[in-house]
Amino acid sequence: MIRASFGKTAAGRLLLGAGVLALLIPAVAGCEAGEDAPTLQFHPAASGAQAVFNGIKITNAFVLGAPTGSQVPAGSSASLFVSLYNSGNGSDTLQSISAPGWAGSISLSGGAVSGGTVPLPANSAPVNLTGPEPEVVLEGLTKPLRGGSTIPVEFNFQHAGSVTLQVPIEPQDFQWSTFSPPASAQTGAAAISTSTATPIPGATGTATPTGTATATPTATP
Repeated sequence: MIRASFGKTAAGRLLLGAGVLALLIPAVAGCEAGEDAPTLQFHPAASGAQAVFNGIKITNAFVLGAPTGSQVPAGSSASLFVSLYNSGNGSDTLQSISAPGWAGSISLSGGAVSGGTVPLPANSAPVNLTGPEPEVVLEGLTKPLRGGSTIPVEFNFQHAGSVTLQVPIEPQDFQWSTFSPPASAQTGAAAISTSTATPIPGATGTATPTGTATATPTATP
């Protein structure tokens, strides 16, 4: 009888343990549910800075950097992408964007831009300055831009006022590989590359020969 009682007790414990596990598994699975549930597949963090400010919703704001392992050089330009939505009761206008300490100026152009500003009708469709061709360009960069860092970007609205976001710099790889830098950035990079080939002052004429006899007197008979 003792052995039978023990056997029943052990079996009961096993059944109890299995029942607890059965209850825990759905609970753990529930923690993983939802649109933001982690998975075994690689996925980047939510791209872009976001903010809601006096009825203006700013989403997916990021600066396009250079491919991984390189940087956008100072003196050139970079693309900024952002989406704007006005949920207020009245219309508003994005009057300007600036990046103090990082860019000399930021230009606005494209189909959503009117006279250098971006109209934002109340409760209308979002205004997507999201590329892949840039409509917002940081010009005259004062510092190099490297992917993985952030820069302060100030958005100035006619009625909502001004708000500053820490905007990430995303490397031109993976899902951003199809996004385009401004044409001026490529021109600036070419100019920097060409400038490195300029002869060092004081070098001898034989080290940098030219086609004229006066520049290379040793070539004269």
